[in-house]
Amino acid sequence: MFGDKVRIYPGMRTETQNGGKIIIGDNVSIGQNFHAVAVQNKLKIGSNVTISGNVFISNCDHTFNEENLLALEQPLIVKDTCIEDYCFIGYGAVILAGTHLGKHCVVGANSVVRGDFPDNTLLAGSPAKVLKKFETENKKWVKVQEV
Repeated sequence: MFGDKVRIYPGMRTETQNGGKIIIGDNVSIGQNFHAVAVQNKLKIGSNVTISGNVFISNCDHTFNEENLLALEQPLIVKDTCIEDYCFIGYGAVILAGTHLGKHCVVGANSVVRGDFPDNTLLAGSPAKVLKKFETENKKWVKVQEV
């Protein structure tokens, strides 16, 4: 399901299985070679989101507990994946099953993202961690201190 004013560059690939749904909001820009997979549950991309090239987003992962089965034959772990409004996803990022990005999140290039991230955060790395938080009252990014 696609909203209004969705811009898609060449090479987009989407896969849905067993009732999976990919929902894309309004005014979304999707870079070249985007790949999205939704199995059973939802994969939601909010409105006003920019996704750079070569990004992969999924709502499922393979288990690897059966030694006599190929990886693709292993059972799946399926969890809703959600990117809220006004996010920016950097080039080559991987957004894994069960991830929730709050509004106005920025994901650094080549990051591997899994987890729940609050609004107005900048995250990067493999695995991705919150590096900065946007202070709306001061309109500036502030470095997050390591614990």
